[in-house]
Amino acid sequence: MKSIVKGAKAKKVKNSKKTYVLGAFVYLAGTAVLFAMFLIMIAVNWGSGTAEHIRENTERIILICVSFCIVSGIMYCYFYFENKKYILSVRKITEIFLLLAISLLFVFLIGKFVDVSARPVAFLALTAVTLLGRREAIFLNIIFALQMFILDNFSDVTALTAAEGYNFLILTFCTGMIGIFITPRIKTRIGSVLMAFILLIPIEVIIALLEATTTEGFAETMMLFLYGALSSFFSVLAYMFLLPIFEVMFSELTVFRLRELTSEQAKLIKRLKKNAPGTYHHSMTVAQIAEACAQAIGEDSELARAAAYYHDVGKLKNPEMFTENQTDYNVHNELTPELSVDIIRSHTRDGAMLIKKAHLPEFFADIAVQHHGTLPIKYFYAKALKMSDGELNIENYSYAGPTPTSKIAAIIMIADASEAAARSLTNRSPEKVEELVRNIIEERLDLEQFDHCNITMSELTTIKLTIVTQLTGVYHSRIAYPKIKVSKKKHG
Repeated sequence: MKSIVKGAKAKKVKNSKKTYVLGAFVYLAGTAVLFAMFLIMIAVNWGSGTAEHIRENTERIILICVSFCIVSGIMYCYFYFENKKYILSVRKITEIFLLLAISLLFVFLIGKFVDVSARPVAFLALTAVTLLGRREAIFLNIIFALQMFILDNFSDVTALTAAEGYNFLILTFCTGMIGIFITPRIKTRIGSVLMAFILLIPIEVIIALLEATTTEGFAETMMLFLYGALSSFFSVLAYMFLLPIFEVMFSELTVFRLRELTSEQAKLIKRLKKNAPGTYHHSMTVAQIAEACAQAIGEDSELARAAAYYHDVGKLKNPEMFTENQTDYNVHNELTPELSVDIIRSHTRDGAMLIKKAHLPEFFADIAVQHHGTLPIKYFYAKALKMSDGELNIENYSYAGPTPTSKIAAIIMIADASEAAARSLTNRSPEKVEELVRNIIEERLDLEQFDHCNITMSELTTIKLTIVTQLTGVYHSRIAYPKIKVSKKKHG
């Protein structure tokens, strides 16, 4: 056993080294492509006189190269020390460099064919905060502002004065930062349209402070404000158009996509509602509980809710085999415990396969296979014990796992078991529900189900209290209505 563990560790280290090397190689390739874009922009601007300009501006070209390499190196160091997953994942590296490349291309094209003041300088910040999160978006906004500064001041691409170059550095940074703090509050795609008007205010204020005082004449000042409005419009338009493409290409779980995936029109949800109505209603209740629990401990509540919607889709393969979809007839009465166990535990694997086949996020598939961990299926284990003379290996009557690897998976594991068990309670008082949920959590702690999800005892206590509140709300007691027959009054 020790040799197996040792071998697994060695393989993990070896794979880790390969991953670092591959990540570094892809990162260098992305840097090279981005730098090539810089040179192409310069060449396009200089036209037929490019060769002559290069000879005359050799020192400036070297300065661009050195400045660009320093900025790129700082970006690599940031991700290496702060969030390694962005330099260990080829997909993430590609996503970041593609986002930077598209942002630079947009500002170059609009700056060249419309006006430099109309460039969509907030596009990168809006997209990055939605796809990557606030922390990474803030850093990438700084990187993008510096790259814009290099482009504006050292390459003659935009033909700006030194003062204007500094002004646009401030404008790019400040507009991006404002966008980063506004965007997470937008929960619908329609709201994104309104964001153009919200973003317009700070853009115009910043332009007024930086540029309006240096312009000559009322007409020129008005044109600056017009271009500022176009900058806001172009930023939001590009954001709305490209965000769905990034969502699909890189399997990003934005709030917009999560809401689309939890719509009743989503294919698997539609099938679940039609073919396994009991499982559907169970999943809806678990989703409500998981959302509240995630919010209570500071996890992504939208993600928890969406993952809970799909955690039991594997039951679509044999819906009649699960209690919530049965009426008076239980198929398992005619099956051996071993066959019943195989059918029941296969729903986790079947769920993951259905999710992957539907090209849904990998995280949903992880939840599907992890929400029962390696727990025993006690009903059929007890049934098998009664039918056997000797002891049985409980692992043969347990789920295959793995155990939860995220806090959301742990939440759904507890919420799933609690909701199912609460339905069988005759007394659903808060005290009885609290005792039920506490026992479920303690059992999973004893069986080491939470060893790989980094969840704390304090968080488990919060989850327990939240589930009790939710369940007592869902299964609240009702008054007994009087049995009185009321007929319509006859009017003469």
